[in-house]
Amino acid sequence: MLFQKEVRAIFAKIIFALGMIMTSATGTSEAPVATLSKVEVPAYAKWSRLAIKQTMLKYPRAEIKDYLHIATDSKNVTSVEKFQLWLKEEEREFGVIVTVTYSAETGQFIRINFQEIPVQ
Repeated sequence: MLFQKEVRAIFAKIIFALGMIMTSATGTSEAPVATLSKVEVPAYAKWSRLAIKQTMLKYPRAEIKDYLHIATDSKNVTSVEKFQLWLKEEEREFGVIVTVTYSAETGQFIRINFQEIPVQ
């Protein structure tokens, strides 16, 4: 399934980059593999998978070219995760801000919003 491959590729890049940073920061010559076991899955991972999946459903002919977690905003009742995805649909490239709102208490999904970013 294309969605799973893209998510795996994104996480693989993140883990590799973190491993390289951790290795270079310690000044050792250990391979990045030694530091990969220390990397935790980000708290927003569940919501990034949902954002990517729902974006693919909303834009079925588009290919997701890039992904970025922008921010987490936690309140007493709700929390919000914001992501920016860059899509390519035929010759058109555009960005989409995906906002996922969920219950801060229960972790239950509330809503998702999409806002296209105009190309400058």
